[in-house]
Amino acid sequence: MGDPFLNYFALFLLIFVVVVLFYAIIAIHDIPYKIAESREHPHQDAIHAAGWVSLFTLHALWPFLWIWAMAYRPERGWGFTHRGSAPAEPATTSAELADLRRRIAALENRIKVGEP
Repeated sequence: MGDPFLNYFALFLLIFVVVVLFYAIIAIHDIPYKIAESREHPHQDAIHAAGWVSLFTLHALWPFLWIWAMAYRPERGWGFTHRGSAPAEPATTSAELADLRRRIAALENRIKVGEP
């Protein structure tokens, strides 16, 4: 029948591997939530809940949760521009606009008169 020590060792090893795999799967599913938490994501609770749902779908949602968690940063929000930066100044100011209107009016008058 063999050595009973080896049977118990094999049983212990089997249980240990199952427990480690179970813990690893749960730890992996929580990665998007940890990313969202570190980035102060406004939807971190939804990402956490979707991560638990992802356990029952064999992690089919997990890549989308990872992208969702990575898409937000507190310093820039959702986009690529920096939130704290000043908006771009308008191309023309009111003085430039008045000058352009005056020049257009002068050109229209020249066309009406027939000057080259």
